[in-house]
Amino acid sequence: MPEIYDVIVIGAGPAGMTTSLYAARSNLKVLLLEQGAPGGQMNNTAEIENYPGFASIMGPELSLKMYEPLTKFGVESVYGIVQQIKINKDYKTVVTEDKTYIAKTIVIATGAIHKRLKVPGETEYTGRGVSYCAICDGAFFRDKKLIVVGGGDSAVEEAIFLTRFASQVTIIHRRNSLRAQKIIQNHAFANPKIKFLWHTTVEEIQGDERSVNQVRVKNKQNHTLSTISCRGVFIYIGVNPHSEPFLKLGITDQNGWIKTDAQMKTNIPGIFAIGDVREKTLRQITTAVGEGAIAAQQVYLYLQKTET
Repeated sequence: MPEIYDVIVIGAGPAGMTTSLYAARSNLKVLLLEQGAPGGQMNNTAEIENYPGFASIMGPELSLKMYEPLTKFGVESVYGIVQQIKINKDYKTVVTEDKTYIAKTIVIATGAIHKRLKVPGETEYTGRGVSYCAICDGAFFRDKKLIVVGGGDSAVEEAIFLTRFASQVTIIHRRNSLRAQKIIQNHAFANPKIKFLWHTTVEEIQGDERSVNQVRVKNKQNHTLSTISCRGVFIYIGVNPHSEPFLKLGITDQNGWIKTDAQMKTNIPGIFAIGDVREKTLRQITTAVGEGAIAAQQVYLYLQKTET
């Protein structure tokens, strides 16, 4: 007989790890299924300054601190890329690319993925100057000129981080003001290595056979085109939900965000969703952790009800 888990948590970001911890502490049999390193987007964040208990902490370090207690409480962690979820009367089956797992409940915590500019050169130069992770790739650009595309928290925070290595960082934003929190904006405006290019969009990323060497940009006000010399382009223009394996379940909105109630319940009994993959307005580590705790409690209550 295949092993049957009380809950399978899909995704090991802060939301998924919190659910796994709380569920395991409730003496539930937990499988944590992840297709990358534990921590999710936290691993792509250089410095976190708004997580309670830490004045400042590196994203990968916080990821490790969250993951460490899971083995102590018996959480089983495995690698797998989820293809689909199958539902029958009593159990849910999670199908990965090479294995299936069975559980009484499922918590989806797959997060979101970076949007792409969809301009010429972006795909061609990904990994050769185009990046979506400053903490992963920033050190490769020591004393180089870099471009950051975007105006939200992630874009500005990562631009600040990149000044540790780059000779200059230019933030390109299609509007005339940033969307990032004021305190983050103030840090950026005060940094002598950061320049701003307003009302501008990237039209093409250009380079040679080895790497990026410039971008072609367009001024949205006068529609003029120009080029900017650079060695790297870091793109932070928003995120899309990582929900493709679950679209056929009928639990998402028209944009792919999973719909839940305040208890993290989807419209399918026994399936919950938490973190950045949910339809919501605020996507932060703190909200992900809170949702993870709520989901674990709801899983426990659901199992109590269905098994009595």
